[in-house]
Amino acid sequence: MAKRYIVRLSDEERKLLTDLLGQKVLAAKKRMRVQVLLKADASPEGPAWIDSRIAEAFEVTVLTIEKIRKSYVLEGLDAAIERKKQCRPSRQPVLDGAKEARLVALCCGTVPAGRGRWTLRPLADKLVELKQVAAWESDRNKQQKGVDWQFTTADARVKLKRLYPKDSKLTLR
Repeated sequence: MAKRYIVRLSDEERKLLTDLLGQKVLAAKKRMRVQVLLKADASPEGPAWIDSRIAEAFEVTVLTIEKIRKSYVLEGLDAAIERKKQCRPSRQPVLDGAKEARLVALCCGTVPAGRGRWTLRPLADKLVELKQVAAWESDRNKQQKGVDWQFTTADARVKLKRLYPKDSKLTLR
């Protein structure tokens, strides 16, 4: 079967790819894509390996090789080696720009009484109190659970005796 998308790297692209491989730190998938493009290069200077040989060498499927070739030919070198960007975020942001600015202003303001700094729970409580984030309130209410004591009264007495020896004025019944 004839190849539909043929990779022909220019000298500049080939040098860029070999420089990328020379880096000490490079993501594994990006490294694999760079190596595939270099082996699939059908220009006179390239090795022009067949897809099955490339797939065997880099332990990927032939379909992966075809997809890398296709993205190089149709979208260019950057699209072939970089990860595709998401068209929309996985999760919608809870705060918009104005609410986020309010949160930052709140963090930079005075700290609640009895605390050294703002923590997440007081911030969430304050935003709910200011009616900034209705979603946080319902999420926090869903997550709160009752207290689950993991020790018995007898265990508590043993621990208290260790903490407060007989010499202390505290008496246990």
